[in-house]
Amino acid sequence: MTTKSLRSMLACAVFLAVPTAALSNDLLEEAKDYFEPIPSVVPSVKNNAVTGDKIELGKMLFFDPRLSSSALISCNTCHNLGMGGDDNLETSIGHGWQKGPRNAPTVLNAVFNIAQFWDGRAEDLKAQAKGPVQAGVEMASSPARVEATLKSMPAYEVAFAKAFPGEDSPISFDNMAKAIEAFEATLITPYSRFDQFLEGNTKVMNEEEQAGLQLFIDTGCASCHAGVNLGGEGYYPFGVVEKPGADVLPAGDKGRFAVTQTADEEYVFRAGPLRNIELTAPYFHSGKVWDLEQAVAIMGTSQLGEDLSDDEIKKITAFLKTLTGEQPRVDYPILPVETSETPKPELMVVK
Repeated sequence: MTTKSLRSMLACAVFLAVPTAALSNDLLEEAKDYFEPIPSVVPSVKNNAVTGDKIELGKMLFFDPRLSSSALISCNTCHNLGMGGDDNLETSIGHGWQKGPRNAPTVLNAVFNIAQFWDGRAEDLKAQAKGPVQAGVEMASSPARVEATLKSMPAYEVAFAKAFPGEDSPISFDNMAKAIEAFEATLITPYSRFDQFLEGNTKVMNEEEQAGLQLFIDTGCASCHAGVNLGGEGYYPFGVVEKPGADVLPAGDKGRFAVTQTADEEYVFRAGPLRNIELTAPYFHSGKVWDLEQAVAIMGTSQLGEDLSDDEIKKITAFLKTLTGEQPRVDYPILPVETSETPKPELMVVK
């Protein structure tokens, strides 16, 4: 009998031998060692007071396509708040219809990540907000163009003055990023069934989902996917035990190595946060896997050296679907009116 078969038999035996309530309570206590529920209030962010005026300004900026040189691409284009906070594409399409290099991570709950982007090159959401605006493959703009655009509209002058009171020149590229960060800090998804379980309601998850949680812990998934966001807190090689094929792990993308230039960090990526994972297909930095069960199977062989059975995969997948929380409802903002001073859109062509 294989170790995997023995483990499955023991897990089934435990579920049959122990009353459901007792088993659930034991699992709850074990889960609390690894995970935390998403708070129901907006978290604070470092060096950036999250105020109502700043949030409202950040919301306008998040939806304003005029931050891009073409006036066609906004933050919401690739981080669509109606579709789980991403664009549900393999990789995003940006300026000049160029295809981006990696799958767009969800912006939902991103405030809880240790750093932003798959390789962690942005230390926080302020830094992250500046990247796509300037990237030629994304919004293809510049700090000077952004500032000229915002300063050309009186309504933005008023909004920035309210959001950054007392500053001599409130409209700046840095303040744009701070406002977007403040808005993104509100994009949290509390009250998932898993959060309710962690807070003591053990009946909110059925036996299959609880069995999946137990497997998630026992097989080692929780060693990387823990904390509030079930991931996003550390960097790990993709393919600890066995590297997946080039279709899933493209040879040309060496992950964090591009940031640190350290050989040990070739093919190292930030552990993907798993909150709302059922909403954010396709999966992995390459965006090559569209099926959540397939993604679970790949992680089992690549990261854990576990050839998970179909039943185990289904149980873990059932657990992962309990991580879908209450989605933020955002009223689409009425954006400031352009003036004759507003920079004209540039053609969507690659220079």
